[in-house]
Amino acid sequence: MYRVEVSPAADRDLGKLKGRLQKQDLERLQNAVRRLAEEPRPYGVRRIKGAEKVYRIRLGDFRIVYEVHDADHLVVLLQISRRTEATYRR
Repeated sequence: MYRVEVSPAADRDLGKLKGRLQKQDLERLQNAVRRLAEEPRPYGVRRIKGAEKVYRIRLGDFRIVYEVHDADHLVVLLQISRRTEATYRR
């Protein structure tokens, strides 16, 4: 079992999305984050090019970008956003 931590940036993303999301979409995002604790690399996960430990999962129109630290059994959420051209820019 992995521990899931939310970065300050991902926490801001969630705060912005909470006011605009329907309840069912918010619940889907929360369930996906919980499942990352059990399986940090679920079916359909993609690694972000140029980053060794950074992955993304697609959840409908949303993307969850996160980092996996296997030695520490830790998943750090980096970004949660609606899929747009700017989703992966830093």
